[in-house]
Amino acid sequence: MLPIMTDFASLLLPDRGQPAHGIQLLRTDQIDAWLATQPERTRVAIATARFAGKPGDVAILPGHKPDEWSIAAGVGPNAGTGDDPWQLAALVAALPAGQYRLHDAVPAAALLGWLLAHHRFDRYRTAADPIPQRILLTPRSAEIAATVALASATALVRDLVDTPASDLGPSELAAEVERVAARFQASLVVTQGDDLARGFPLVAAVGRAAVPARGPRMVELLWGDPAHPRIAIVGKGVVFDSGGLNIKPGGGMLLMKKDMGGAAHALALAMLVMEARLPVRLHLLIPAVENAIAGDAFRPGDVLSSRKGITIEIGNTDAEGRLVLGDALTRAGEDAPELILDFATLTGAARVALGPDLPALFSNDDTLADALVAAGTASGDPVWRMPLWAPYADMLKSGIADINNAGEGGLAGAVTAALFLQRFVPSDIAWAHFDTFAWRPSARPGRPKGGEALGLRAAWHYLSDRYGPASIPPSTAETGRV
Repeated sequence: MLPIMTDFASLLLPDRGQPAHGIQLLRTDQIDAWLATQPERTRVAIATARFAGKPGDVAILPGHKPDEWSIAAGVGPNAGTGDDPWQLAALVAALPAGQYRLHDAVPAAALLGWLLAHHRFDRYRTAADPIPQRILLTPRSAEIAATVALASATALVRDLVDTPASDLGPSELAAEVERVAARFQASLVVTQGDDLARGFPLVAAVGRAAVPARGPRMVELLWGDPAHPRIAIVGKGVVFDSGGLNIKPGGGMLLMKKDMGGAAHALALAMLVMEARLPVRLHLLIPAVENAIAGDAFRPGDVLSSRKGITIEIGNTDAEGRLVLGDALTRAGEDAPELILDFATLTGAARVALGPDLPALFSNDDTLADALVAAGTASGDPVWRMPLWAPYADMLKSGIADINNAGEGGLAGAVTAALFLQRFVPSDIAWAHFDTFAWRPSARPGRPKGGEALGLRAAWHYLSDRYGPASIPPSTAETGRV
């Protein structure tokens, strides 16, 4: 179980007139007019700090008494023109501990950045380096619980992805799902051993080379009223990917603790659904495996059977994520949900095409795809739609089985991977696939280097709009811990 790290609920409180240091947000083009209305001590402080209104610029402004100081903060030229979650994050990092109040209205999304600027993955650091606690008083009291929940879900993704495989194997990943299930009184089914081999043969085949203590399993969570619309959320849970017998080079294996990033996104999204009590019947599915190397590892050239009955020739053991997702998507479709969303750190081709920040979105439904793209824009979590180009299915042809798991020629890798997954989704069910990186290569304000939620807010914005209104009880904000 992950340790409790950040108490977000204590950092965002309703403004009831408590004592607090004021924060004046300023764009570069506002400074001169604002200074003209300020006392001499303020003008001196601004000049001394060489304050220019750029993001991250901060000046401490003295008051009449030593404890009455306030803050001027630069926000850049476009502040207030969109729902940028990170417009306050650089400011937070520059502030000392204390209680603060904004003089200016900011989009609700900006409160998320305030909270996440306090998050750090420090589980393995022996020297304590606590983050100063900057408490923000906000008049948006109705939005506090939802913001705390979203910060907690984002931090969960980051923490799970950052945890090395030595401490996050299939059993530990299943335990995290169990922890969340217990919190929301959801039911949990974990299938492993002989039952897994019979019911989810692809999951069993991919994970069979791992040592027994890290054996594969299918984790399913069910929550909500069966009379409500059924939705399925699926996440790739490959806790470490060596590449199998098609072993990755050392550099390619270095970040493979993050290959369960899809599962982290799926679990975090499910947590948001349950915390908001959306009126849905939720089915979460996480195939949890390690793609290891041993004498009984599945091999290039093997033919595997799937839960759906489709036979698969193995062209590359490093294309294992689509195999475990194939069985999970099949199971999801058996109960006829009206919507299936899956998340996976699936292909390097998606990163070559779109870089680290943009998840590749594939969907068999134009209305769903358009809504998810719009939700990504509205939430400051953009996604980019890629085509399910049917002619490329020929690249997955096999001479001896129904399909090959690796496309020939190395072209359109993200597309062929998505086409492979589509074979396991009923054609009459709306489905979207997020090929996400789940990693930030370099730090930005509020976003440290390491595990990252990319596509989570887009999916949550869509679900809460479609099935809302979300209703998080105010008491939830009091337990907003990760």
